[in-house]
Amino acid sequence: MKRITGIFALVAALAVPVAALADEPTTTDKQNAAKECKALLKAQGTSNFTHAWGAKGKGRAYGKCVSSKAREEAAERKAAKSNAAKDCKAEQAMTADQFKADSAHGGKTFAEFYGAKNANSAYGKCVSTKAKQNKAEADQKDKDTIAASSFCKGEQSKVEFETTYKNFGTCVSKKAHELNAAREQEREQQTQA
Repeated sequence: MKRITGIFALVAALAVPVAALADEPTTTDKQNAAKECKALLKAQGTSNFTHAWGAKGKGRAYGKCVSSKAREEAAERKAAKSNAAKDCKAEQAMTADQFKADSAHGGKTFAEFYGAKNANSAYGKCVSTKAKQNKAEADQKDKDTIAASSFCKGEQSKVEFETTYKNFGTCVSKKAHELNAAREQEREQQTQA
């Protein structure tokens, strides 16, 4: 009994670090986060940037930003792949006639649509394609935040800024949401056309 308990404890101890590493930001995540934080710093200005990250000094704020954004990048990457796998499983489960009937697939079968020899290799190509699309959408939301920050920095000097937005963060949030909503509406219109 002691031997079995010891084995389970060892397995659990080894499993925890592996699970923790799965969500750790990669070098690419950190590089992308650094680029995003540089763009945010430029768009927001030093004062707004340091205030947004609750740090004393540009260097500490930048470090907090990179750390936070790297974790966000890792989460976006993981979610993009997970959602892609779910979508592809649903598409793969469709009959060939159902898949062909969907106007988005141009009358092709699952394998033909993803340019594969069979359904199994098509599944891998499907996941890869959809994961890239999902990650690109998440990255676009980050770009919207940067664009909104730039807009709000320009608006901040106007007298009505305080009454309209109350603070810089509210302005950025509102404008980023507006940009994202406009993009979603445009995408819907293109899908319907």
